[in-house]
Amino acid sequence: MSIFFRPMKPGDWKEVAAIFKQGMDTNNATFDKEIPSWGDWDKAHVTSCRIVAEIENTVVGWAALSPISPRVCFKGVAELSIYINAAQRGLKIGTMLLEQLILESEREGFWTLQAGIFPENYASIRLHKSLGFREIGYREKIGKMNNAWRNIVLLERRSPYVGVK
Repeated sequence: MSIFFRPMKPGDWKEVAAIFKQGMDTNNATFDKEIPSWGDWDKAHVTSCRIVAEIENTVVGWAALSPISPRVCFKGVAELSIYINAAQRGLKIGTMLLEQLILESEREGFWTLQAGIFPENYASIRLHKSLGFREIGYREKIGKMNNAWRNIVLLERRSPYVGVK
């Protein structure tokens, strides 16, 4: 099995959205309840740091960054999203994809990546921690899902190369 990583293209949206929907259906990946249009998703994400993982020309995972603020002082800080097709989970695609996203983010000048993860999503927390993310907080009752309050674990990774001076 050969895994290929490349920049996401608008034509990938159907496969990317389907994988995002799988994550939504778990109720442990996102507060989102509807798939956005490509245009809305495109506006909300950093243009340069969007990566897909492919096996035999089929998108099996994706990762992207969203700016946390329009303020110039936070231009090097972004929130990440990473989703893997359910059929390929457990194959370390998430690890390889997140490694690619970290490299791309550093090339693009990002010094901090952050992730807000539901505490029940053990696999995602473990993945992030394995690649140098550290738990920096716990946000209690940060949002409602299905009429119930949900918490998130806040993790971040500081680049050892970007923003050190």
